Amino acid sequence: MDVLYSLFDVDKQRLDILLQESIFTNTLNFVLTTLTDDILSLADPIIDQFCINILPKIHYNVKSLTVDSIYMERILLTGNYPNLTELKLFNFNDKFVSHYFTVESSFRHIFQRQITDLILVFKDDFNEITIKYYTIDIYGYILKFFENLKHLSIIRSFPYYYLPLIFRNRPLTTFFSSTLSKLSIHVMYYDDFLALVDGHLKQLTTLIVVITDMKYDSSHIYNMDNLRNLKCFSLQCYGLSNEYDIQILPLFHYMSNLEELTLYLTIDSRTTFIDGNHIYNKILIHMPQLHTFNFCFCTDIRIDPLVNHLSKDDIQQTFINIKCQQQIECIVNYLDLTGTCHIFSLPFMFDDLGSIGNTFPSIIFNHVRKLWIYDKIPFNHEFFIRIAWSFPLLKELCVINDKPQSSILDTLNSNDNQLSSTIIEYPYLISLHISDCHIDYIEEFLNDTKIRLPHLMKLTVNYDKLIIVTENFTRDITRLNCTKVKKERITMDRFLYIKLTEQQLKPYIDTLYDDVDVIWQDDSDSKHRSQYVLNKINEIFNERVEPEEQAAKMTDIWPIENVWGYIKEKLEEDDSIM
Repeated sequence: MDVLYSLFDVDKQRLDILLQESIFTNTLNFVLTTLTDDILSLADPIIDQFCINILPKIHYNVKSLTVDSIYMERILLTGNYPNLTELKLFNFNDKFVSHYFTVESSFRHIFQRQITDLILVFKDDFNEITIKYYTIDIYGYILKFFENLKHLSIIRSFPYYYLPLIFRNRPLTTFFSSTLSKLSIHVMYYDDFLALVDGHLKQLTTLIVVITDMKYDSSHIYNMDNLRNLKCFSLQCYGLSNEYDIQILPLFHYMSNLEELTLYLTIDSRTTFIDGNHIYNKILIHMPQLHTFNFCFCTDIRIDPLVNHLSKDDIQQTFINIKCQQQIECIVNYLDLTGTCHIFSLPFMFDDLGSIGNTFPSIIFNHVRKLWIYDKIPFNHEFFIRIAWSFPLLKELCVINDKPQSSILDTLNSNDNQLSSTIIEYPYLISLHISDCHIDYIEEFLNDTKIRLPHLMKLTVNYDKLIIVTENFTRDITRLNCTKVKKERITMDRFLYIKLTEQQLKPYIDTLYDDVDVIWQDDSDSKHRSQYVLNKINEIFNERVEPEEQAAKMTDIWPIENVWGYIKEKLEEDDSIM
Protein backbone atom coordinates (compact mmCIF):
# COMPACT_ATOMS: atom_id res chain seq x y z
CA MET A 1 0.00 0.00 0.00
CA ASP A 2 2.79 2.45 0.88
CA VAL A 3 4.59 1.68 -2.36
CA LEU A 4 1.46 2.22 -4.43
CA TYR A 5 0.61 5.50 -2.74
CA SER A 6 4.14 6.92 -2.78
CA LEU A 7 5.23 6.02 -6.30
CA PHE A 8 2.12 5.89 -8.45
CA ASP A 9 2.14 8.60 -11.16
CA VAL A 10 5.79 9.49 -10.50
CA ASP A 11 6.84 7.92 -13.81
CA LYS A 12 4.05 7.56 -16.34
CA GLN A 13 5.85 5.08 -18.55
CA ARG A 14 7.93 2.71 -16.43
CA LEU A 15 6.78 3.05 -12.82
CA ASP A 16 3.06 2.78 -13.52
CA ILE A 17 3.63 -0.46 -15.41
CA LEU A 18 5.76 -1.82 -12.57
CA LEU A 19 3.22 -0.95 -9.89
CA GLN A 20 0.36 -2.57 -11.77
CA GLU A 21 2.05 -5.95 -11.40
CA SER A 22 0.08 -8.38 -9.25
CA ILE A 23 2.71 -8.49 -6.51
CA PHE A 24 1.68 -4.94 -5.54
CA THR A 25 -2.05 -5.13 -6.23
CA ASN A 26 -3.36 -8.61 -5.36
CA THR A 27 -3.89 -7.66 -1.71
CA LEU A 28 -4.97 -4.20 -0.56
CA ASN A 29 -5.40 -3.23 3.08
CA PHE A 30 -7.01 0.12 3.93
CA VAL A 31 -7.01 -0.54 7.69
CA LEU A 32 -4.10 -0.19 10.09
CA THR A 33 -3.91 -2.53 13.09
CA THR A 34 -1.66 -1.44 15.95
CA LEU A 35 0.34 -3.70 18.25
CA THR A 36 -2.52 -3.52 20.74
CA ASP A 37 -5.18 -4.44 18.17
CA ASP A 38 -6.51 -0.91 17.84
CA ILE A 39 -8.07 -0.29 14.43
CA LEU A 40 -7.21 2.80 12.39
CA SER A 41 -8.43 3.63 8.90
CA LEU A 42 -6.11 5.30 6.43
CA ALA A 43 -6.25 9.08 6.32
CA ASP A 44 -8.78 10.68 3.96
CA PRO A 45 -6.12 12.15 1.60
CA ILE A 46 -4.71 8.66 1.06
CA ILE A 47 -8.18 7.23 0.42
CA ASP A 48 -8.79 10.08 -2.05
CA GLN A 49 -5.58 9.35 -3.94
CA PHE A 50 -6.42 5.66 -4.24
CA CYS A 51 -10.00 6.22 -5.36
CA ILE A 52 -9.14 8.90 -7.93
CA ASN A 53 -5.79 7.83 -9.37
CA ILE A 54 -4.88 4.29 -8.35
CA LEU A 55 -7.82 1.90 -8.00
CA PRO A 56 -9.33 2.62 -11.45
CA LYS A 57 -6.06 1.36 -12.98
CA ILE A 58 -5.48 -1.73 -10.83
CA HIS A 59 -8.95 -2.94 -9.73
CA TYR A 60 -8.82 -5.96 -12.03
CA ASN A 61 -5.78 -7.32 -10.15
CA VAL A 62 -7.28 -7.04 -6.66
CA LYS A 63 -8.05 -10.43 -5.09
CA SER A 64 -8.16 -9.51 -1.40
CA LEU A 65 -9.53 -6.31 0.14
CA THR A 66 -9.48 -5.17 3.78
CA VAL A 67 -11.49 -2.03 4.46
CA ASP A 68 -13.46 -0.09 7.05
CA SER A 69 -17.15 -0.48 6.22
CA ILE A 70 -17.61 3.30 5.97
CA TYR A 71 -15.22 3.42 2.98
CA MET A 72 -16.25 0.20 1.24
CA GLU A 73 -18.84 1.70 -1.11
CA ARG A 74 -16.51 4.42 -2.31
CA ILE A 75 -13.67 1.98 -2.92
CA LEU A 76 -15.77 -0.60 -4.76
CA LEU A 77 -17.33 2.04 -7.01
CA THR A 78 -13.92 2.74 -8.57
CA GLY A 79 -13.97 -0.46 -10.66
CA ASN A 80 -15.53 -3.85 -11.36
CA TYR A 81 -13.05 -5.96 -9.34
CA PRO A 82 -13.60 -9.10 -11.44
CA ASN A 83 -11.05 -11.13 -9.43
CA LEU A 84 -11.99 -10.05 -5.90
CA THR A 85 -12.66 -13.18 -3.80
CA GLU A 86 -11.67 -12.17 -0.26
CA LEU A 87 -13.27 -9.34 1.74
CA LYS A 88 -12.50 -8.28 5.31
CA LEU A 89 -14.83 -5.61 6.74
CA PHE A 90 -14.19 -3.69 9.95
CA ASN A 91 -16.90 -1.95 12.02
CA PHE A 92 -19.51 -4.26 10.55
CA ASN A 93 -23.16 -4.07 11.70
CA ASP A 94 -26.69 -5.07 10.73
CA LYS A 95 -27.36 -1.83 8.83
CA PHE A 96 -24.56 -2.74 6.46
CA VAL A 97 -26.28 -6.03 5.62
CA SER A 98 -29.64 -4.45 4.84
CA HIS A 99 -27.99 -1.81 2.66
CA TYR A 100 -25.40 -3.78 0.68
CA PHE A 101 -26.04 -7.53 0.96
CA THR A 102 -29.18 -7.39 -1.18
CA VAL A 103 -30.21 -8.19 -4.74
CA GLU A 104 -30.66 -4.44 -5.33
CA SER A 105 -27.08 -3.65 -4.32
CA SER A 106 -24.67 -2.27 -6.91
CA PHE A 107 -22.17 -4.86 -5.68
CA ARG A 108 -24.45 -7.88 -5.86
CA HIS A 109 -22.30 -9.57 -8.51
CA ILE A 110 -19.23 -9.31 -6.25
CA PHE A 111 -20.86 -10.46 -3.03
CA GLN A 112 -23.20 -13.09 -4.36
CA ARG A 113 -20.99 -14.68 -7.02
CA GLN A 114 -17.32 -13.89 -6.37
CA ILE A 115 -16.63 -13.72 -2.63
CA THR A 116 -15.37 -17.00 -1.18
CA ASP A 117 -13.70 -15.62 1.96
CA LEU A 118 -15.61 -13.20 4.21
CA ILE A 119 -14.27 -11.82 7.50
CA LEU A 120 -16.54 -9.54 9.55
CA VAL A 121 -15.09 -7.59 12.47
CA PHE A 122 -17.65 -6.25 14.94
CA LYS A 123 -17.17 -3.45 17.40
CA ASP A 124 -20.53 -3.34 19.19
CA ASP A 125 -21.57 -5.11 22.38
CA PHE A 126 -24.67 -7.27 22.37
CA ASN A 127 -27.72 -8.33 24.33
CA GLU A 128 -30.08 -11.31 24.16
CA ILE A 129 -32.36 -9.62 21.62
CA THR A 130 -29.63 -8.68 19.17
CA ILE A 131 -28.07 -12.15 19.45
CA LYS A 132 -31.25 -13.87 18.24
CA TYR A 133 -31.73 -11.24 15.56
CA TYR A 134 -28.18 -11.65 14.26
CA THR A 135 -28.45 -15.44 14.14
CA ILE A 136 -31.34 -15.38 11.68
CA ASP A 137 -31.26 -12.03 9.92
CA ILE A 138 -27.50 -11.61 9.67
CA TYR A 139 -25.53 -14.85 9.93
CA GLY A 140 -28.14 -17.12 8.40
CA TYR A 141 -28.87 -14.60 5.66
CA ILE A 142 -25.18 -14.23 4.78
CA LEU A 143 -24.81 -17.97 4.22
CA LYS A 144 -27.76 -17.89 1.84
CA PHE A 145 -26.78 -14.70 0.00
CA PHE A 146 -23.10 -15.52 -0.60
CA GLU A 147 -23.56 -18.47 -2.91
CA ASN A 148 -19.90 -19.51 -3.14
CA LEU A 149 -18.76 -18.77 0.40
CA LYS A 150 -16.04 -21.14 1.64
CA HIS A 151 -14.70 -19.21 4.62
CA LEU A 152 -16.69 -17.13 7.13
CA SER A 153 -15.15 -15.53 10.23
CA ILE A 154 -17.20 -13.54 12.73
CA ILE A 155 -14.68 -11.89 15.03
CA ARG A 156 -14.44 -8.96 17.40
CA SER A 157 -12.43 -5.79 17.70
CA PHE A 158 -10.79 -6.07 21.14
CA PRO A 159 -12.06 -5.46 23.82
CA TYR A 160 -15.62 -5.70 22.49
CA TYR A 161 -17.58 -8.92 22.63
CA TYR A 162 -18.46 -11.24 19.82
CA LEU A 163 -22.05 -11.45 18.67
CA PRO A 164 -22.63 -15.15 19.31
CA LEU A 165 -24.74 -17.57 17.35
CA ILE A 166 -27.79 -18.92 19.18
CA PHE A 167 -30.24 -21.55 17.91
CA ARG A 168 -32.43 -21.75 21.01
CA ASN A 169 -36.07 -21.98 19.83
CA ARG A 170 -34.89 -21.57 16.26
CA PRO A 171 -34.84 -24.19 13.47
CA LEU A 172 -31.40 -25.71 12.96
CA THR A 173 -31.71 -25.06 9.23
CA THR A 174 -31.30 -21.35 10.04
CA PHE A 175 -27.55 -21.77 9.60
CA PHE A 176 -26.88 -24.01 6.60
CA SER A 177 -24.28 -24.14 3.82
CA SER A 178 -23.20 -26.74 1.29
CA THR A 179 -19.98 -24.85 0.41
CA LEU A 180 -18.53 -23.55 3.69
CA SER A 181 -15.27 -25.27 4.65
CA LYS A 182 -13.94 -22.84 7.30
CA LEU A 183 -15.91 -21.15 10.08
CA SER A 184 -14.75 -18.96 12.97
CA ILE A 185 -17.58 -17.97 15.30
CA HIS A 186 -18.72 -17.48 18.88
CA VAL A 187 -21.77 -19.49 20.03
CA MET A 188 -23.89 -18.89 23.10
CA TYR A 189 -24.58 -22.45 24.28
CA TYR A 190 -23.06 -25.90 23.94
CA ASP A 191 -26.25 -26.89 22.12
CA ASP A 192 -25.44 -24.29 19.46
CA PHE A 193 -22.03 -25.82 18.90
CA LEU A 194 -23.54 -29.29 18.49
CA ALA A 195 -26.07 -27.90 16.03
CA LEU A 196 -23.26 -26.46 13.91
CA VAL A 197 -21.65 -29.85 13.40
CA ASP A 198 -24.89 -31.81 13.04
CA GLY A 199 -24.78 -32.13 9.27
CA HIS A 200 -25.67 -28.55 8.36
CA LEU A 201 -22.12 -27.70 7.27
CA LYS A 202 -21.12 -30.88 5.47
CA GLN A 203 -17.98 -29.44 3.83
CA LEU A 204 -16.58 -28.01 7.06
CA THR A 205 -12.92 -28.88 7.66
CA THR A 206 -11.85 -25.96 9.88
CA LEU A 207 -13.88 -24.88 12.91
CA ILE A 208 -12.81 -22.15 15.34
CA VAL A 209 -15.37 -21.69 18.09
CA VAL A 210 -15.83 -20.01 21.48
CA ILE A 211 -18.61 -21.37 23.70
CA THR A 212 -20.02 -18.94 26.26
CA ASP A 213 -22.29 -21.23 28.26
CA MET A 214 -22.17 -25.03 28.52
CA LYS A 215 -25.95 -25.38 28.92
CA TYR A 216 -27.07 -28.55 27.20
CA ASP A 217 -30.48 -30.07 26.53
CA SER A 218 -29.80 -33.81 26.74
CA SER A 219 -33.18 -34.58 25.16
CA HIS A 220 -31.78 -33.47 21.78
CA ILE A 221 -29.80 -36.05 19.85
CA TYR A 222 -27.05 -34.67 17.62
CA ASN A 223 -25.04 -36.44 14.96
CA MET A 224 -21.30 -36.14 15.64
CA ASP A 225 -20.09 -38.05 12.58
CA ASN A 226 -19.25 -34.85 10.71
CA LEU A 227 -16.52 -34.10 13.26
CA ARG A 228 -14.48 -36.75 11.44
CA ASN A 229 -14.14 -34.34 8.51
CA LEU A 230 -12.35 -31.72 10.60
CA LYS A 231 -8.69 -31.06 9.86
CA CYS A 232 -8.38 -28.01 12.12
CA PHE A 233 -10.28 -27.40 15.37
CA SER A 234 -10.02 -24.58 17.93
CA LEU A 235 -12.14 -24.45 21.09
CA GLN A 236 -12.33 -21.95 23.95
CA CYS A 237 -14.54 -22.57 27.00
CA TYR A 238 -14.50 -20.97 30.44
CA GLY A 239 -15.73 -22.10 33.85
CA LEU A 240 -16.14 -25.79 33.05
CA SER A 241 -16.75 -28.35 35.78
CA ASN A 242 -18.36 -31.73 35.09
CA GLU A 243 -19.04 -30.52 31.54
CA TYR A 244 -15.40 -31.09 30.67
CA ASP A 245 -15.58 -34.86 31.23
CA ILE A 246 -19.17 -35.30 30.05
CA GLN A 247 -19.41 -32.92 27.09
CA ILE A 248 -15.92 -31.92 25.92
CA LEU A 249 -13.78 -35.06 26.12
CA PRO A 250 -16.20 -37.25 24.09
CA LEU A 251 -15.85 -34.84 21.14
CA PHE A 252 -12.24 -35.85 20.61
CA HIS A 253 -13.21 -39.47 19.94
CA TYR A 254 -14.62 -38.33 16.60
CA MET A 255 -11.58 -36.31 15.50
CA SER A 256 -9.34 -39.04 14.13
CA ASN A 257 -8.40 -36.96 11.07
CA LEU A 258 -7.51 -33.81 12.96
CA GLU A 259 -4.18 -32.19 12.03
CA GLU A 260 -4.28 -28.96 14.04
CA LEU A 261 -5.79 -28.50 17.51
CA THR A 262 -6.08 -25.40 19.71
CA LEU A 263 -7.65 -25.58 23.17
CA TYR A 264 -8.18 -22.93 25.84
CA LEU A 265 -10.14 -24.44 28.73
CA THR A 266 -10.67 -23.36 32.33
CA ILE A 267 -11.93 -26.19 34.51
CA ASP A 268 -13.18 -26.00 38.11
CA SER A 269 -13.99 -28.53 40.84
CA ARG A 270 -11.78 -31.39 39.67
CA THR A 271 -10.05 -33.84 41.97
CA THR A 272 -6.79 -33.80 39.98
CA PHE A 273 -4.93 -31.37 37.75
CA ILE A 274 -4.96 -31.74 33.99
CA ASP A 275 -1.43 -32.93 33.15
CA GLY A 276 0.53 -34.52 30.33
CA ASN A 277 -0.75 -38.02 31.04
CA HIS A 278 -4.35 -36.84 30.89
CA ILE A 279 -3.78 -34.90 27.66
CA TYR A 280 -2.22 -37.91 25.96
CA ASN A 281 -4.64 -40.59 27.19
CA LYS A 282 -7.86 -38.58 26.85
CA ILE A 283 -7.14 -36.36 23.83
CA LEU A 284 -4.05 -36.99 21.71
CA ILE A 285 -4.47 -40.75 21.54
CA HIS A 286 -7.55 -40.22 19.36
CA MET A 287 -5.70 -38.02 16.83
CA PRO A 288 -2.98 -39.95 14.96
CA GLN A 289 -2.72 -37.28 12.23
CA LEU A 290 -2.18 -34.36 14.63
CA HIS A 291 0.97 -32.30 14.01
CA THR A 292 0.15 -28.92 15.65
CA PHE A 293 -1.20 -28.53 19.19
CA ASN A 294 -1.53 -25.16 20.97
CA PHE A 295 -3.20 -25.24 24.36
CA CYS A 296 -3.82 -23.70 27.75
CA PHE A 297 -5.54 -25.66 30.52
CA CYS A 298 -6.35 -23.93 33.79
CA THR A 299 -7.54 -26.37 36.47
CA ASP A 300 -8.85 -25.61 39.97
CA ILE A 301 -9.01 -28.44 42.51
CA ARG A 302 -9.94 -28.78 46.16
CA ILE A 303 -6.93 -29.88 48.21
CA ASP A 304 -6.27 -31.61 51.51
CA PRO A 305 -3.83 -29.48 53.54
CA LEU A 306 -2.42 -32.64 55.14
CA VAL A 307 -1.42 -34.22 51.83
CA ASN A 308 1.71 -33.36 49.85
CA HIS A 309 0.93 -31.21 46.82
CA LEU A 310 2.19 -31.64 43.28
CA SER A 311 4.89 -29.18 42.27
CA LYS A 312 5.53 -27.51 38.93
CA ASP A 313 8.28 -30.05 38.24
CA ASP A 314 5.91 -32.93 39.02
CA ILE A 315 3.43 -31.65 36.43
CA GLN A 316 6.07 -31.02 33.77
CA GLN A 317 7.50 -34.53 34.22
CA THR A 318 4.23 -35.93 32.89
CA PHE A 319 5.02 -34.45 29.45
CA ILE A 320 8.38 -36.18 29.01
CA ASN A 321 7.08 -39.13 27.01
CA ILE A 322 4.72 -37.06 24.86
CA LYS A 323 5.97 -36.12 21.42
CA CYS A 324 5.24 -32.41 21.33
CA GLN A 325 7.06 -29.90 19.17
CA GLN A 326 6.28 -26.95 21.44
CA GLN A 327 7.89 -26.15 24.75
CA ILE A 328 5.55 -26.65 27.72
CA GLU A 329 5.29 -24.26 30.67
CA CYS A 330 3.46 -24.68 33.96
CA ILE A 331 2.25 -22.44 36.81
CA VAL A 332 1.07 -24.03 40.08
CA ASN A 333 -0.39 -22.04 42.99
CA TYR A 334 -1.94 -23.22 46.26
CA LEU A 335 -4.23 -20.88 48.20
CA ASP A 336 -6.00 -22.09 51.33
CA LEU A 337 -7.92 -25.21 50.23
CA THR A 338 -7.65 -24.60 46.49
CA GLY A 339 -4.94 -25.52 44.01
CA THR A 340 -4.67 -23.89 40.59
CA CYS A 341 -2.57 -25.23 37.74
CA HIS A 342 -1.96 -23.63 34.34
CA ILE A 343 -0.28 -25.74 31.69
CA PHE A 344 0.26 -24.22 28.29
CA SER A 345 2.30 -24.47 25.14
CA LEU A 346 4.81 -21.82 24.13
CA PRO A 347 4.65 -19.35 22.62
CA PHE A 348 1.41 -18.50 24.46
CA MET A 349 -1.13 -17.91 21.67
CA PHE A 350 -4.17 -16.60 23.56
CA ASP A 351 -5.31 -13.07 24.37
CA ASP A 352 -6.32 -13.58 27.99
CA LEU A 353 -4.88 -15.29 31.06
CA GLY A 354 -6.56 -15.62 34.42
CA SER A 355 -5.90 -16.43 38.04
CA ILE A 356 -2.13 -16.13 38.26
CA GLY A 357 -0.36 -14.98 41.41
CA ASN A 358 3.10 -13.97 42.60
CA THR A 359 4.66 -17.05 41.04
CA PHE A 360 4.78 -17.08 37.26
CA PRO A 361 7.58 -17.74 34.73
CA SER A 362 9.86 -15.00 33.44
CA ILE A 363 8.67 -15.14 29.86
CA ILE A 364 7.01 -12.58 27.61
CA PHE A 365 3.32 -13.08 26.81
CA ASN A 366 3.09 -11.02 23.63
CA HIS A 367 -0.48 -12.05 22.81
CA VAL A 368 -2.13 -11.46 26.19
CA ARG A 369 -4.40 -8.41 26.32
CA LYS A 370 -6.50 -9.32 29.37
CA LEU A 371 -5.05 -10.50 32.69
CA TRP A 372 -6.56 -11.47 36.02
CA ILE A 373 -4.18 -11.70 39.01
CA TYR A 374 -5.13 -13.18 42.37
CA ASP A 375 -3.19 -14.20 45.47
CA LYS A 376 -3.30 -14.39 49.26
CA ILE A 377 0.29 -13.13 49.40
CA PRO A 378 0.73 -9.36 48.92
CA PHE A 379 1.55 -7.97 45.49
CA ASN A 380 4.44 -5.60 46.03
CA HIS A 381 5.78 -2.96 43.66
CA GLU A 382 8.37 -5.32 42.20
CA PHE A 383 5.61 -7.74 41.24
CA PHE A 384 3.93 -5.10 39.08
CA ILE A 385 7.28 -4.40 37.43
CA ARG A 386 7.38 -8.06 36.41
CA ILE A 387 3.79 -7.91 35.16
CA ALA A 388 4.61 -4.89 32.97
CA TRP A 389 7.63 -6.70 31.52
CA SER A 390 5.93 -10.05 30.91
CA PHE A 391 2.70 -8.58 29.50
CA PRO A 392 3.89 -5.62 27.41
CA LEU A 393 0.64 -5.20 25.42
CA LEU A 394 -1.81 -5.53 28.30
CA LYS A 395 -5.11 -3.68 27.84
CA GLU A 396 -7.28 -4.99 30.69
CA LEU A 397 -6.15 -5.87 34.21
CA CYS A 398 -8.09 -7.18 37.20
CA VAL A 399 -6.38 -7.26 40.61
CA ILE A 400 -7.77 -9.37 43.46
CA ASN A 401 -5.81 -9.36 46.71
CA ASP A 402 -7.05 -8.39 50.17
CA LYS A 403 -3.59 -8.40 51.77
CA PRO A 404 -1.83 -5.05 52.34
CA GLN A 405 1.43 -4.39 50.58
CA SER A 406 4.67 -4.53 52.57
CA SER A 407 5.25 -1.66 54.94
CA ILE A 408 7.52 1.26 54.12
CA LEU A 409 10.06 -0.13 56.59
CA ASP A 410 10.19 -3.46 54.73
CA THR A 411 10.70 -1.58 51.48
CA LEU A 412 13.57 0.47 52.92
CA ASN A 413 15.23 -2.71 54.16
CA SER A 414 14.86 -4.33 50.74
CA ASN A 415 18.02 -5.42 48.94
CA ASP A 416 16.89 -3.57 45.84
CA ASN A 417 15.67 -0.09 46.71
CA GLN A 418 16.07 0.95 43.08
CA LEU A 419 13.32 -1.46 42.00
CA SER A 420 11.07 -0.25 44.80
CA SER A 421 11.30 3.32 43.53
CA THR A 422 10.98 2.51 39.81
CA ILE A 423 8.02 4.15 38.08
CA ILE A 424 6.14 1.49 36.11
CA GLU A 425 4.29 2.24 32.90
CA TYR A 426 1.46 0.26 31.37
CA PRO A 427 1.34 2.11 28.04
CA TYR A 428 -1.69 0.32 26.56
CA LEU A 429 -3.86 -0.39 29.61
CA ILE A 430 -7.38 0.95 29.03
CA SER A 431 -9.39 -0.93 31.68
CA LEU A 432 -8.46 -1.48 35.33
CA HIS A 433 -10.51 -3.44 37.88
CA ILE A 434 -9.25 -2.82 41.44
CA SER A 435 -12.45 -3.09 43.45
CA ASP A 436 -11.76 -6.50 45.00
CA CYS A 437 -8.47 -5.62 46.65
CA HIS A 438 -6.84 -3.85 49.56
CA ILE A 439 -6.72 -0.06 49.44
CA ASP A 440 -2.93 -0.26 48.98
CA TYR A 441 -3.44 -1.39 45.37
CA ILE A 442 -5.66 1.57 44.60
CA GLU A 443 -2.84 3.74 45.89
CA GLU A 444 -0.34 1.75 43.81
CA PHE A 445 -2.19 2.27 40.53
CA LEU A 446 -3.52 5.80 40.95
CA ASN A 447 -0.31 7.32 42.34
CA ASP A 448 1.63 8.50 39.29
CA THR A 449 4.92 8.38 41.21
CA LYS A 450 4.51 4.59 41.25
CA ILE A 451 2.62 3.65 38.07
CA ARG A 452 1.78 5.53 34.88
CA LEU A 453 -1.42 4.71 32.99
CA PRO A 454 -1.47 7.11 30.03
CA HIS A 455 -4.45 5.49 28.25
CA LEU A 456 -6.67 4.36 31.12
CA MET A 457 -10.33 4.86 30.15
CA LYS A 458 -12.31 2.57 32.45
CA LEU A 459 -11.83 2.23 36.19
CA THR A 460 -13.71 -0.20 38.43
CA VAL A 461 -13.05 0.69 42.05
CA ASN A 462 -14.64 0.79 45.49
CA TYR A 463 -15.94 4.32 45.85
CA ASP A 464 -15.19 4.74 49.55
CA LYS A 465 -11.59 3.64 49.04
CA LEU A 466 -11.29 5.92 46.03
CA ILE A 467 -12.34 8.88 48.18
CA ILE A 468 -9.63 8.04 50.72
CA VAL A 469 -6.81 7.54 48.20
CA THR A 470 -7.63 10.68 46.22
CA GLU A 471 -8.37 12.70 49.38
CA ASN A 472 -11.83 13.43 48.06
CA PHE A 473 -10.48 14.02 44.53
CA THR A 474 -8.06 16.77 45.62
CA ARG A 475 -4.74 14.87 45.63
CA ASP A 476 -2.61 15.94 42.68
CA ILE A 477 -0.54 12.76 42.24
CA THR A 478 -3.73 10.74 41.66
CA ARG A 479 -5.04 12.97 38.87
CA LEU A 480 -2.78 12.09 35.95
CA ASN A 481 -3.73 8.40 35.65
CA CYS A 482 -7.42 9.28 35.60
CA THR A 483 -7.40 12.15 33.12
CA LYS A 484 -8.92 10.00 30.36
CA VAL A 485 -11.37 8.15 32.59
CA LYS A 486 -14.84 9.42 31.89
CA LYS A 487 -17.11 9.87 34.88
CA GLU A 488 -19.58 7.27 33.67
CA ARG A 489 -16.77 4.73 33.39
CA ILE A 490 -15.95 4.79 37.09
CA THR A 491 -17.84 1.81 38.48
CA MET A 492 -18.79 2.10 42.13
CA ASP A 493 -19.00 -1.19 44.00
CA ARG A 494 -22.21 -1.50 45.97
CA PHE A 495 -22.28 -3.58 49.13
CA LEU A 496 -25.39 -4.06 51.24
CA TYR A 497 -24.95 -5.83 54.57
CA ILE A 498 -28.30 -7.42 55.35
CA LYS A 499 -29.08 -9.42 58.45
CA LEU A 500 -30.97 -12.01 56.47
CA THR A 501 -30.16 -15.52 55.41
CA GLU A 502 -29.58 -16.14 51.74
CA GLN A 503 -32.64 -18.38 51.55
CA GLN A 504 -34.93 -15.65 52.85
CA LEU A 505 -33.84 -13.21 50.17
CA LYS A 506 -33.73 -15.64 47.25
CA PRO A 507 -36.96 -14.29 45.67
CA TYR A 508 -35.10 -11.03 45.05
CA ILE A 509 -31.77 -12.36 43.78
CA ASP A 510 -32.80 -12.20 40.13
CA THR A 511 -33.49 -8.49 40.46
CA LEU A 512 -29.83 -7.66 41.07
CA TYR A 513 -27.17 -6.93 38.50
CA ASP A 514 -23.96 -8.95 38.57
CA ASP A 515 -22.02 -5.97 39.93
CA VAL A 516 -24.11 -5.82 43.12
CA ASP A 517 -22.50 -7.84 45.91
CA VAL A 518 -24.80 -9.00 48.69
CA ILE A 519 -22.95 -9.91 51.87
CA TRP A 520 -25.02 -12.53 53.68
CA GLN A 521 -25.16 -12.74 57.45
CA ASP A 522 -26.70 -15.88 58.89
CA ASP A 523 -28.05 -14.71 62.24
CA SER A 524 -30.28 -17.47 63.60
CA ASP A 525 -30.89 -15.54 66.83
CA SER A 526 -32.42 -12.60 65.00
CA LYS A 527 -35.26 -14.24 63.11
CA HIS A 528 -37.66 -11.51 64.11
CA ARG A 529 -35.25 -8.89 62.76
CA SER A 530 -34.73 -10.84 59.55
CA GLN A 531 -38.46 -11.14 59.05
CA TYR A 532 -38.80 -7.44 59.69
CA VAL A 533 -36.26 -6.64 56.96
CA LEU A 534 -37.93 -9.10 54.61
CA ASN A 535 -41.28 -7.42 55.18
CA LYS A 536 -39.66 -4.05 54.55
CA ILE A 537 -38.24 -5.21 51.23
CA ASN A 538 -41.62 -6.62 50.24
CA GLU A 539 -43.18 -3.30 51.10
CA ILE A 540 -40.63 -1.38 49.02
CA PHE A 541 -41.04 -3.68 46.04
CA ASN A 542 -44.80 -3.30 46.24
CA GLU A 543 -44.42 0.47 46.17
CA ARG A 544 -42.40 0.37 42.98
CA VAL A 545 -44.04 -2.43 41.03
CA GLU A 546 -47.60 -2.90 39.87
CA PRO A 547 -49.13 -6.11 41.31
CA GLU A 548 -49.51 -7.81 37.94
CA GLU A 549 -45.85 -7.13 37.20
CA GLN A 550 -44.37 -8.40 40.44
CA ALA A 551 -43.59 -11.80 38.99
CA ALA A 552 -41.47 -10.30 36.25
CA LYS A 553 -37.85 -9.37 36.69
CA MET A 554 -37.35 -5.90 38.04
CA THR A 555 -34.81 -5.14 35.30
CA ASP A 556 -37.70 -5.26 32.83
CA ILE A 557 -39.86 -2.90 34.90
CA TRP A 558 -37.78 -0.32 36.68
CA PRO A 559 -34.10 0.70 36.40
CA ILE A 560 -32.43 -1.61 38.89
CA GLU A 561 -30.14 1.10 40.27
CA ASN A 562 -33.24 3.07 41.32
CA VAL A 563 -34.92 0.06 42.92
CA TRP A 564 -31.86 -1.15 44.79
CA GLY A 565 -30.89 2.36 45.81
CA TYR A 566 -34.40 2.95 47.07
CA ILE A 567 -34.32 -0.27 49.11
CA LYS A 568 -30.93 0.60 50.57
CA GLU A 569 -32.10 4.11 51.44
CA LYS A 570 -35.19 2.81 53.21
CA LEU A 571 -33.32 0.14 55.13
CA GLU A 572 -30.63 2.56 56.24
CA GLU A 573 -33.30 4.60 57.97
CA ASP A 574 -33.41 1.87 60.61
CA ASP A 575 -29.93 1.48 62.14
CA SER A 576 -30.97 -1.67 63.97
CA ILE A 577 -30.99 -3.74 60.82
CA MET A 578 -28.01 -2.33 58.90
